[in-house]
Amino acid sequence: MKVDSVIEAHQPPLQQTRVRGSLLEGKYILDCCCGSRMFWFDKNNPAVLFADIRELETELCDGRKLVVKPDIIADFRKLPFDDNTFKMVVFDPPHLHKLGQDTWMAQKYGVLLPSWEHDIKEGFNEAMRVLEPFGTLIFKWNEVQITTNKIL
Repeated sequence: MKVDSVIEAHQPPLQQTRVRGSLLEGKYILDCCCGSRMFWFDKNNPAVLFADIRELETELCDGRKLVVKPDIIADFRKLPFDDNTFKMVVFDPPHLHKLGQDTWMAQKYGVLLPSWEHDIKEGFNEAMRVLEPFGTLIFKWNEVQITTNKIL
């Protein structure tokens, strides 16, 4: 998927049927915005279900290969999982909204839509919905363009 198709203004959430069965077998952790899995030391951790709204394979300006290949295409604003499915959810959404469409940072990290305030709120709601009671939510944020107090 091209980056410019991801950052079009006011995209409605992807509509998907609920995911059940073998895809979830042994998956206790959901990374709902996995990107290129930079959060993880073990990028193939068998306990993690990697989800993202895009797939991408490209070469960055310094020659390194960038691969965004989630286990499942999913929108963090409307996750296709039943309530109380995961023991842990990692929510590391895009944190930049002032980027050119073809920049390496947009490709690597994704870009927030103009509706980012609503989208992040929906992401928190969905992360909490799919999290088991007493589960752990890990939220990662960078304050380069938007401070944490505007998020929380």
